Amino acid sequence: MLMYQGYQRRERSRSSVSKNRDTPPGEKPEPIRTHLRNMIIVPEMIGSIIGVYNGNTFNQVEIKPEMIIHYLAEFSISYKPVKHGRPGIGATYSSRFIPLK
Repeated sequence: MLMYQGYQRRERSRSSVSKNRDTPPGEKPEPIRTHLRNMIIVPEMIGSIIGVYNGNTFNQVEIKPEMIIHYLAEFSISYKPVKHGRPGIGATYSSRFIPLK
């Protein structure tokens, strides 16, 4: 029974995505916000804009034909990529010989 309820909820969100197809040509459809990062992109969703929640904000993703059979989560990164800079004080054994100025 619980599995069926989850399936209904997912179908509801897919049907709301297909409603965006009624927008006039040349205009962008209104974004649909969702927390369903595990939803698979289906052909009816092409051309729509979806706001995928990454745990902090909603990242807008425009669905293109190359995205079919992928998950929404693949296009909304949920972590900040690491940017390696210079090592700080105490990072290595040799760093204690660097003068502190």
